[in-house]
Amino acid sequence: MQIQQLIANDLGIPHVAVHQTIQLIEEGATTPFIARYRKERTHGLDEVQIEAVRQKLTYYQDLDKRKNAILKSIAEQDKLTVELEQKIVSCWNHILLEDLYLPYKPKRRTKASIAREKGLEPLAVWIMHESLGSPEQESKKYITTEVTNSEEALSGARDIIADLVSEDLTARNKVRRQFETSSILSSKVVKSKILEGSKYKDYFDFSEPLQRCPSHRVLALFRGEDEGFLRIQISPDGDQCVRQLEHQYVRKNTPCGQQLKIALRDAYVRLLAPSMENEMRNSIKTKADEQAIGVFAQNLSQLLLAAPLGNKRILAIDPGFRTGCKVVCLNEAGDLIADHVIYPHEPQKQAIPSAQTISHLIEWHRIEAIAIGNETAGRETEQFINAMNLPSEIAVYMVNENGASIYSASEIGREEFPDKDITVRGAVSIGRRLADPLAELVKIDPKSIGVGQYQHDVNQDKLLESLEVVVQHCVNKVGVNLNTASKSLLTHVSGLNKTVAQNIVDYRSQHGSFISRKSLRKIPRLGDKTYEQCAAFLRIEGGEHPLDNSAVHPESYSIVEKMAKDLRCTITDLMNQDLLRKQVVPQNYVTAAAGLPTIKDILEELAKPNRDPRPKLETFQFGSATSMEQLIVGSIVPGIVTNITKFGCFVDIGVKQDGMVHISQMANTFISDPNDVVRLQQQVNVKITELDFARKRIGLSIREAIH
Repeated sequence: MQIQQLIANDLGIPHVAVHQTIQLIEEGATTPFIARYRKERTHGLDEVQIEAVRQKLTYYQDLDKRKNAILKSIAEQDKLTVELEQKIVSCWNHILLEDLYLPYKPKRRTKASIAREKGLEPLAVWIMHESLGSPEQESKKYITTEVTNSEEALSGARDIIADLVSEDLTARNKVRRQFETSSILSSKVVKSKILEGSKYKDYFDFSEPLQRCPSHRVLALFRGEDEGFLRIQISPDGDQCVRQLEHQYVRKNTPCGQQLKIALRDAYVRLLAPSMENEMRNSIKTKADEQAIGVFAQNLSQLLLAAPLGNKRILAIDPGFRTGCKVVCLNEAGDLIADHVIYPHEPQKQAIPSAQTISHLIEWHRIEAIAIGNETAGRETEQFINAMNLPSEIAVYMVNENGASIYSASEIGREEFPDKDITVRGAVSIGRRLADPLAELVKIDPKSIGVGQYQHDVNQDKLLESLEVVVQHCVNKVGVNLNTASKSLLTHVSGLNKTVAQNIVDYRSQHGSFISRKSLRKIPRLGDKTYEQCAAFLRIEGGEHPLDNSAVHPESYSIVEKMAKDLRCTITDLMNQDLLRKQVVPQNYVTAAAGLPTIKDILEELAKPNRDPRPKLETFQFGSATSMEQLIVGSIVPGIVTNITKFGCFVDIGVKQDGMVHISQMANTFISDPNDVVRLQQQVNVKITELDFARKRIGLSIREAIH
């Protein structure tokens, strides 16, 4: 219960909602299921709040395990007092918890431990008490065969004092506050790497207040350090930190006080400063990771929920120069029905026969749309296709092919097309991305999709966990066609795993299409709990029950059936006729299990069964420029947003590299988040403000392109 209250306080969510959400999580419910079908129990928490509860629960459970391990360790040393135990049990901050454990944590042999072995701890205590008398005279009492003179005795005593100070909670918190509030983050170039590390030249002699350093800069600096080009330091005013320690420990201007000052400076320089710098490094890295992962997750969500073309017959082209353009034809279901290679570009330059091949394929396979990969030779291929003057009803789309090569060489790609080479698989992926980005992109490692910010520099476990949550959210928000979904897509449906997803595909191939959600109960390893979690997210077109192609959960079918019975109509009538639905009084159908929010959700779903939340796909035409050299500063050109970061966004304007719009150039008013202005795949007009040919950088402005 204490953990639940902590979560409620942290998130500002009612305790009862946290309690019910945790119960559902412990029962095995997924976030999409809880958010959509258990609103009454959670008091209407959305997916973001539910996922936050899940993450906080994991954090506090891990912290509780750590506390138990610490208590056990201290008890085994026979040093666990009632007071210390109470402090540890009541501690719910991991930094404070580790501070409490620090004096009892097993350590390697240190200067202080060596001094203690020599019997110098009483001298250290005598000095810390600022006793009257001469430290030099007192130290003579400790001269032995191991301690040969007074200075050696005093040095050992100071080592012990430094160790005690470094483990003192008050001292640590004073220094910690200085590091948190007034540290400077600085970097210097490794002199032997000046030429090799030129891409980091902005950080060769860099410093900035730590509190003002944005997450993307933190990650860039750490990357430069990891690659061996930079040396980074985080430090406040060291003298100020030492003065604070002196204020805490030194009360008298005596010889003992002078010895204390020497020990305190040593404690700071040798022990506290390195410890706090490591702590700050971990802290700012964690925060930078969280922000970068958040940006990646938001971008990935927008990309997965990008507009689909739908069930169309598509001709897809993976462009190339020397090796030719790989052409595939896909039917409405996305099945491969033909593949060819054409050579319209240099060096072969077989434009006429290539055009004839394309025309023949379009006519023979009744092609409705053309998808062209946007990387090497993409613009040239687009121009080649447009020059053919195809019928206006055949729309041409440039498709972002980031990660297509990853799919081509993947196990999934080989399973789907074992007798085709990677070039054909890549072209198929491009075509399927146009038809349904979500269904195709779930087959690729999200990190390879190209919408992240320093994704290879952040904590990979947390990144994977976050991206899996995003993919699951998107898949379940859209819903999945049970009779056409791939194993990859099914794996992300609420409650399903790879084994059950494969069992569904196997059952489908052996018994034909599903005609009812009830048939899912015949799937091996798909029990009652899994059925509860997944059924409403799996749709069946033309099935036995009209609600099987809706987001209405099977557990609520009886409610809809009662509505239809009361109105003396069929369920199909209720779904098709607005006048009938308006006669339904929601309060009349509230039950112990289904409250008013569920009834309202059911009525909304009946009005638009199996509605796709994604936008409609729009055609787009780049400007005439195909290379950076053809661009003109000051001109306004059309583009597509390809990536969004904390500092701005990147826009594809049809040349070899994307241009960058800084956040200050995104709107005429101040904005703190680029997502307030743009979304991924959005079509925008941008003004070219800078062309840096040496570094291949293009500066763009959305603000200056607004008339």
